[in-house]
Amino acid sequence: MEQKRKPEEQSLKTRVQERKGLKRKLEAAATGDKEEEHKVREISSSPSPLHCSDSSTTQINHQNLTIEVATQVDILNSTFSWNESHRASAKRATHVLAELAKNEEVVNIIVDGGAVTALVKHLQAPPFISDDDESAPKPFEHEVEKGSAFALGLLAVKPEHQQLIVDAGALSHLVDLLKRHTHGSNSRAVNSVIRRAADAITNLAHENSNIKTRVRLEGGIPPLVELLEFTDTKVQRAAAGALRTLAFKNDENKNQIVECNALPTLILMLRSEDAAIHYEAVGVIGNLVHSSPNIKKDVLQAGALQPVIGLLSSLCSESQREAALLLGQFAATDSDCKVHIVQRGAVRPLIEMLQSPDLQLREMAAFALGRLAQDTHNQAGIAHNGGLQPLLKLLDSKNGSLQHNAAFALYGLADNEDNVSDFIKVGGIQKLQDGEFIVQATKDCVAKTLKRLEEKVHGRVLSHLLYLMRVAEKVIQRRVSLALAHLCSPDDQRTIFIDNNGLESLVGLLGSANVKQQLDGSAALYKLANKASSLSPMDAAPPSPTPQVYLGEQYVNSATLSDVTFLVEGRRFYAHRIALLASSDAFRAMFDGGYREKDARDIEIPNIRWEVFELMMRFIYTGSVDVTLDIAQDLLRAADQYLLEGLKRLCEYAIAQDVSLENVSTMYELSENFHAMSLRDICILFILEHFEKLSERPGHAHLIQCIIPEIRNYFTRALTKSNHQRKSNHL
Repeated sequence: MEQKRKPEEQSLKTRVQERKGLKRKLEAAATGDKEEEHKVREISSSPSPLHCSDSSTTQINHQNLTIEVATQVDILNSTFSWNESHRASAKRATHVLAELAKNEEVVNIIVDGGAVTALVKHLQAPPFISDDDESAPKPFEHEVEKGSAFALGLLAVKPEHQQLIVDAGALSHLVDLLKRHTHGSNSRAVNSVIRRAADAITNLAHENSNIKTRVRLEGGIPPLVELLEFTDTKVQRAAAGALRTLAFKNDENKNQIVECNALPTLILMLRSEDAAIHYEAVGVIGNLVHSSPNIKKDVLQAGALQPVIGLLSSLCSESQREAALLLGQFAATDSDCKVHIVQRGAVRPLIEMLQSPDLQLREMAAFALGRLAQDTHNQAGIAHNGGLQPLLKLLDSKNGSLQHNAAFALYGLADNEDNVSDFIKVGGIQKLQDGEFIVQATKDCVAKTLKRLEEKVHGRVLSHLLYLMRVAEKVIQRRVSLALAHLCSPDDQRTIFIDNNGLESLVGLLGSANVKQQLDGSAALYKLANKASSLSPMDAAPPSPTPQVYLGEQYVNSATLSDVTFLVEGRRFYAHRIALLASSDAFRAMFDGGYREKDARDIEIPNIRWEVFELMMRFIYTGSVDVTLDIAQDLLRAADQYLLEGLKRLCEYAIAQDVSLENVSTMYELSENFHAMSLRDICILFILEHFEKLSERPGHAHLIQCIIPEIRNYFTRALTKSNHQRKSNHL
C-alpha cells in the first residue's frame, strides 16, 4: 500500500549513509600490525631532511615540505630495480610518503609533487635483467609494493585524487597484488601487501561509481571473493571491506560477487567470533540485497537469516546495527519473511536495542521493528514483548529519522485491535498528541496512527476499556478517560462519560495541582464537546423565536392605537398592550396581575437607557433586531429583566463574538448574573479551548474552581441531550 511505503522510505536516510562502505583507516597502528608499525617508526625517524610525525608536519613550512616530497619522488623514480640499496631506498621513500599522507592537509602537496605516478610504478616488482637475476634472492620482496599501496590508499581518501590514481594505471597493479598468494607464498609480507591492495581499492572506489565499474572490468572482484576464505583474518576483513564498497549501488558488481559464489563464505563469516569479520560480512550482504530482490532471495535461501538474527545480540554495536538494518531489508515486502524473522527470535533483542545509548542502534532497531510491524501476525507480539513503551519514548528524540522510524513502527502496531488498550494504558495517546515532530511525514504518520486507533474503539475493545475504567488503578482510569474523549464515537459518549463515570475523571483533572493534568483534562473535555454536534460553540446568530403575530415596524413608538405609555429618561414611548402581553410572562404579569401598572396609563421605566428600551421594544414588535457590541450588555440586562428569551439569545451571540483571554472571566460572571445559558456555555468552551494560555494569568485557579460545577452540569446535560437526539434521528 503506497500510504504505508511513504513513511517507510523516509526512514531510510541513515540506511543510505551506512551502506556506502567506510573508507579504510590505513594507519598501521589501526590494523594491529605491531611489527609493521615498528618498521614505519624506524623509517620515519631515520636521517632525513624532514621528521614525519603528524604533529611536526603541520609546523613545517610549505617550501620544505615540497622539497621533501620531491626528494622522495626522485628516489622512487631512480630506484626501480632489484638492487638491494635501491629496494631499501624505495621502501623508505614509500613509507615516508605514507607517513606524510596521514595528514590530510599534506595530501595535495604530495600529489602535486608527482608522487602518484612514482608510487603506481612501484606497485609492481622491478623487471629482471637476466635469468641469474631472477633466481637470486629478492631483497624486500613485497615490501616496496606494500608501501606504495599503503601510500596510494591514503592519498585516495580525498575524492578529487581517486580518478588521477586510477588513470595512472593503479587498478591493474592492485588487482595483481591481490593474487600474490597464488604463487605459493603465504608469508607475513604477502599477507600485508594483499591487505594494503584491498584497502587501497576500497578507498579508490568509495562513492565513485565509475571506479567501482573499473575495478570489475580490471578483474578485481574474483580475487577479492577468493580472499574471503584466506587464512589471515586481516586479509579476509580487507577483502570484505572492498566488496562492501564495490557492491553499493552497482548492480553489475553485485551480480558478479554473487556469481563468484561469495554468499556461502559471507554467511559463514557472519558466525565468526571476530567482530571485525562479521561486521564486514553483514555489511557486504546488506549492500548486495539493497534494492535487489533477487539477490535478497538468494541470500535467504543460502541460510543468512538465523546468523543475522544472532548478530542482534553481538557485543559489537556496529554489527548489531547492520544486522537490524539487514533484517529490515529482508522484511521489506515478503510477509512470510516478516513472520519468520519474528519466529526465530528477533523481536526481543530489537526491543532491547531500542533502549541502547547508541542513537544509530536505536534508529536501526526501530526501522526493523517498523517493517516487521506491518504484518498482522507480528503486531501483537511486538507489543506483548514490551515494544510499545520504548517506541513511544523515541518520539521525544530530536533526531528526525529516529523519530520517524519509531512513529512508523507505532503506526503498524496500531493496526491490531489487541494493542489498542495497551496503547492507552501506557499513555500512548497523549504521547502521540503532545509530540513535537520534526518532519511533516512523521506528523502525517502520527495522525494516521491516531485515526487508526480511533477506528478500533468499539465492540470488545471498548468493552475492555470500560472495564479498565471501573477496576484499574486511578492512573489507568485517567488515561482511559483522556484517550476515549479523543477517540470514541459520539454514539458512545453517554455510555463512557455518564454511565461509566468518565466525566468525573476528566473534570477531576481540572482541579489537580499538576498543571499537565489540568491541560490534558481541558483538552479532552474540549475535544469531547466538539465531537457532539449539540455541544459545538455557537458560530452563527440564533434563529428567530417561534413565529407569532407581530404588530410590525410601523407601530414601534407610534401613538396610533396606543393604549399604554412608558416614561424612559423623561421621554414618552408609545406602546400597545396586546403586543406586550404576547411577548413575555413579565409583561403579562405586569398587566394581568396585581401590580400597580395594571391600569396605569403612564408607566415609568427606571435604570434603562432610551436606546436600550427602544431596541427591546423593536424586538417585541418585529421579532428581530441588530444587536451591536456596544449596547449588547445593557440590552441583555433588559431582556433578562423582561424575560425576553429570544432577545437574550441575540445579545448573547453578539457578546460571544467579543470573548477573549482578557475578559472571559467577566463574561462568565455576566452570564451568571443574567442567566445567559448560551453565553455561559460559550465561556466554558472558550476556557477549555484556551486553558493553557489562561493558566498563565492571575486569577485563573479561582476561575476554574468556580466553574467546575457548571462544567460538570454542562456536560451532563449536553451528553444526555445529544444522546437522545441521536436516538431520535435513528428512529
